[in-house]
Amino acid sequence: MNKTLLKEHIFPVFMILVGAVLAAFSIECFLLPNTILDGGVTGTGMIINKLTGLPLSLMIVVINLPFFFVGFKALGKRFLFRAVVAIAVFSSMLEVFATMEPITDSELLAVVFGGVGLGVGVGFVLRFGGCLDGTEIAAMLLSKKLGMSTGGIIFAINIVIYSVAGFCFDWQSAMYSLLTYFITFKIIDLVEVGMEGAKAAMIITDNASVLADTIYQRLGRTCTFISAEGLVSGSQKTVLYCVITRVEVNEFKRIIRDADISAFVTISEVSEILGNHIKKSAPVKEEKALTNCDAAATIDK
Repeated sequence: MNKTLLKEHIFPVFMILVGAVLAAFSIECFLLPNTILDGGVTGTGMIINKLTGLPLSLMIVVINLPFFFVGFKALGKRFLFRAVVAIAVFSSMLEVFATMEPITDSELLAVVFGGVGLGVGVGFVLRFGGCLDGTEIAAMLLSKKLGMSTGGIIFAINIVIYSVAGFCFDWQSAMYSLLTYFITFKIIDLVEVGMEGAKAAMIITDNASVLADTIYQRLGRTCTFISAEGLVSGSQKTVLYCVITRVEVNEFKRIIRDADISAFVTISEVSEILGNHIKKSAPVKEEKALTNCDAAATIDK
């Protein structure tokens, strides 16, 4: 079997399936029986399920549809395919696990084990380019317009959902749900590496302008151009610096691969961002790097 096919397509989809199954198991066997809610679309569906009796699997598909349509326009066909696969398996397994007996009737145990299981499952899905919750897509797009972090917008949405749950059920369930969210949040951080989603990418290449334009056209991100010089070769290089979100990392890597150019790339975590790092309408322009001295960076490819 072609190694590229296995690594780039089959294995990621398999891990998305594993994550979707684990997330569905955690919700149906730990959280939902104890009226502990997830956030986002899943949490909204759980509230509707509790109030109306409508199937949770159906609610998740219906509510997610408009978000995934927007996500397709922003992130492309590969994202849509993997997101649809994740949601299809997630919804199907919710129906399967709904017939099983709850693992525990202890709210505290449900919070801990359900939160960990959900975090690992969602982390797998996100890490391999899928998505189980449309609010993440909405938050990513809103962050471009509002200048707020993706994680901050998701947190605000979830606070509203848990407040509604408090009024509809009881405040103890809402507080347990919020505690579950924090556990899930942290586990996703460990599995997917970077819940907030801010990643700094540095690309050393001889085709900087073409690559920067492609990144802008497909992700709406501008790049800073930094002049550099190879320490050993002595040749002039251009370093592109770009900040992207975690949802865009998979598509960003694909852009580099599809460009079929010589490039050395590093992607690192960003702990904090000050200012607006996303420009949606401005044309791509070369920006001169600002340093404490006028010397060019010395970087060897």
